[in-house]
Amino acid sequence: MTLPRFEYFAPERLDDALLMLSQKGKGAFVMAGGTDLVMKMNRGLVKPAAIISLTRIKGLSRIDFDRRKGLTIGATALIAEVASHPEIKKRYPAIAHAASVMANVQIRNMGTVAGNLCNAAPSADNAPPLMAMGAEVTLTGMKGERRMHVEELFRGPGMTVLEPGEIMTSILVPLPPPHSGASYERLSTRGKVDIAAVSVGVMLIMEETTCKQARIVLGAVAPVPMRARKAENILIGKRLTQRLIEKAAEQAARESRPISDVRASAAYRNRMVSVLTRRAIEKAHARARKRQT
Repeated sequence: MTLPRFEYFAPERLDDALLMLSQKGKGAFVMAGGTDLVMKMNRGLVKPAAIISLTRIKGLSRIDFDRRKGLTIGATALIAEVASHPEIKKRYPAIAHAASVMANVQIRNMGTVAGNLCNAAPSADNAPPLMAMGAEVTLTGMKGERRMHVEELFRGPGMTVLEPGEIMTSILVPLPPPHSGASYERLSTRGKVDIAAVSVGVMLIMEETTCKQARIVLGAVAPVPMRARKAENILIGKRLTQRLIEKAAEQAARESRPISDVRASAAYRNRMVSVLTRRAIEKAHARARKRQT
């Protein structure tokens, strides 16, 4: 298919990008890596009148770690950079792992974590571990900035709460507390190449053998990445035994709302939620036991 004609802009300042986005109106699209946008254009799903690239704006490609503030991932930081970053691999292994197993090498070298969130696919690999770890996003518009938790970002498949003229400029992940652990598990038909049919992100905070806090996030089994809150409550305040972990995993499956499509049946997804949740809890628990500071 021939791509539609459009204007292309590559501003060097965020203020200029916001102004262009405001002036061009409804037909303007923001582009970071372009892996989702170009595919939609090729399929005729979107026909931009203008594309505003963020890649030349200084500061948006940063990946910063601060012991007080935590991790900052800029809007144009590449998925491959997140997957291989030493501090992320050391302190946020679930986030690094999610980035390393999504799509293929070409996509990871062009796509961005922020773009993956803005695309708002229920199967977005980066969403479950970021939600589990309490990450926030910064949305910037002509009227200023606003911050919200990642789990507040999604409205439905392909839909977010970004208002016209807003750009996601950063992702902020708190420093994991002592005795905490996070993990990410996914399942797809063709391994890393295919979109996840089921995914699970988990974060636990332990107090000796007792689970103090728990977050369980399910991907690709509901219209948006979702918290399995009843499953979380099974773990909180209790000593983590294998039976308790299995009970929480079974409850997560009951909370999921999968559909059948070309990647998997609803029944298969439901069963795999239980399997992957158990694995993710076990891995997060093992990491929490090792994390003293």
